[in-house]
Amino acid sequence: MLPRVPVHVIQRGNNRQACFYSEDDYRFYLEWLQKYADSERCVVHAYALMTNHVHLLLSAETTGGVGQLMKRLGQRHVQYINRTYQRSGTLWEGRFRSCLAQEEHYVMGCYRYIELNPVRAGMVEHPAEYQWSSYRVNGQGENSRLITAHSLYDALGQTPSERQAAYRELFRYELDPGLVDEIRKATNGNYVLGTERFEAEVAAALGRRVSRGTSGRPKKESG
Repeated sequence: MLPRVPVHVIQRGNNRQACFYSEDDYRFYLEWLQKYADSERCVVHAYALMTNHVHLLLSAETTGGVGQLMKRLGQRHVQYINRTYQRSGTLWEGRFRSCLAQEEHYVMGCYRYIELNPVRAGMVEHPAEYQWSSYRVNGQGENSRLITAHSLYDALGQTPSERQAAYRELFRYELDPGLVDEIRKATNGNYVLGTERFEAEVAAALGRRVSRGTSGRPKKESG
């Protein structure tokens, strides 16, 4: 991962099994997400905790920050679930999947993609109805120590109320199906989400290919 470049992360339950069984489970995950984000020098811009997977939009100050955050958080959560429900074994489907997002083109799309997940899943009709996402923070001004606005979110308005109103306006329309597919493919494939020039810049910085057609397994990030 590259420092200060936003990254969309998804981690699924093994064999699509549930990762959360009660409200306390969601609260536990969010509590430790904040703790590890602080210790690994990461910030969280958006999230959606679904029954059997999670979506996060993060930025990190260090190359290995996101990897360390997800490793520690995943281990902590599986320990908690196994202890609480007297189960054993793995919980997550291997390593998390992710994509680096080009700021000026895709970051706000990732915000919407993440917070609209419960709507696409048919769980709610509007993202504000879903308790376990960041929409109420970003769109309605609900207090949260976890969420840090990205600079593109801050650019939506001069005041918090203006920014929230502009953000809510983005959700009046469905996310373009082409963008949904692009984000999904980039994240599941560990590709870059951006223009060809952005892909080339990231590839040069990381020393590997970051677009479709890459052969072999993705190189693990440091940390």
